[in-house]
Amino acid sequence: MYLFSNVLGVFVFDESFKVIDKLMFKDLQDYQNKNEFIESVKAKHNNLKEPDEKSLSSILLYFKTGEFLQDFKAKNTQLTKRLVKDSVKDDILLIQSLKTIEETGKAINLLAKRLRDWYDLYNPEFSRSVESHETFVNEILENEKKDLLKKMNISGEDSIGADLEQENLEPLKSLAQQVFGLFQLRKLQLDYISNLMDSLCPNIKTVCEVMIGAKLIEHAGSLKRLSEMPSSTIQILGAEKALFRHMKTGAKPPRHGLIVSHPLIAHSDDRMHGKIARNLADKISIAAKVDYFQGQFVGDRLKKELEEKFSSKW
Repeated sequence: MYLFSNVLGVFVFDESFKVIDKLMFKDLQDYQNKNEFIESVKAKHNNLKEPDEKSLSSILLYFKTGEFLQDFKAKNTQLTKRLVKDSVKDDILLIQSLKTIEETGKAINLLAKRLRDWYDLYNPEFSRSVESHETFVNEILENEKKDLLKKMNISGEDSIGADLEQENLEPLKSLAQQVFGLFQLRKLQLDYISNLMDSLCPNIKTVCEVMIGAKLIEHAGSLKRLSEMPSSTIQILGAEKALFRHMKTGAKPPRHGLIVSHPLIAHSDDRMHGKIARNLADKISIAAKVDYFQGQFVGDRLKKELEEKFSSKW
């Protein structure tokens, strides 16, 4: 006799593929607890076995009749909807937030350059004296032209900027407000990612910091996929073009990918980058596995081991 279960219930078929017993599921909750139903059926029948490929084909023909078709379709539709809903995990939310930060950064750079070109007509001396877009926006929103010139010890008469009327300054200030709002949006998204990683992957966050950890998860596709990757893959994650170029042309292979911005690598001599990247990738691999399988927090120990090994190389 064959034991078979699906979204409809648990069925027992004889050697002629006729149903001799069944327990029907009332709803998806019963389906999720199907093991209890299966054990109940096994208690009633001896020598039950799983159908092989040939037997399974014959068994599935039983469910093509009109008696089951509508119910089978309805319950599978409900199951699919629930699986889609349950598939939205914290790492998916993290990836969406990170993509928002990346797109916001592009918008900031584009609009800030336009703002500088515009403001350059009004106060070129100050516009060219500040490199940071964020500092530039904050300063022009908080200070008048004369105050900014005074900070640079330049008189209003010596400035080559045009004397724009208020009606011409208003749209400029409005654009500055919008760029300022984008900076605030990016900060909020960074705080959200940081808080999300505290519960999702605290070990990764500790070992490689917020943005590097988030980018690794985004590039891998999920925390699960990152945890399944060997450390050698994590080491060059994000450097796929360089790797393919090495494989195709024999060019020098990449030593690191996304982890290149980690302080241990950024603050070390170039000759140490490869060795640090290998060790860092090892620790990230361990951290990812502990985070995915919800083990104890070991991030501080992993980070300390790295720092003790390479801090003297900085």
